[in-house]
Amino acid sequence: QVQLVESGGGLVQPGGSLRLSCVASGSSFFSTNTMGWYRQAPGKQREFVLSIASAGGTTAADSVKGRFTISRDNAKNTVYLQMNRLKSEDTAVYYCNTYPRAFAPWGQGTQVTVSS
Repeated sequence: QVQLVESGGGLVQPGGSLRLSCVASGSSFFSTNTMGWYRQAPGKQREFVLSIASAGGTTAADSVKGRFTISRDNAKNTVYLQMNRLKSEDTAVYYCNTYPRAFAPWGQGTQVTVSS
């Protein structure tokens, strides 16, 4: 069964940066799928953040355009989320999964808290 493990979250001040990682078990699963980052803030539904296709094309939610970037290393079954110029409204638990349909079991996510 596919397993997704996110890491790299933490507490950061507004304007700061973080880099998240998501490792997927199953090389065939990872390399052939578009992967996405999602987030869920307290009291809100999970929402799409960024995606990257197996060949590298990306899409981004308007709220993070120009601040967040996504990349992947197919050899390491890993997708990354570089977050710059963080805002308090970016506070959430961040998850990775396939995109546009998240069909793998959700991982535990990684908490990102933006606060002074």
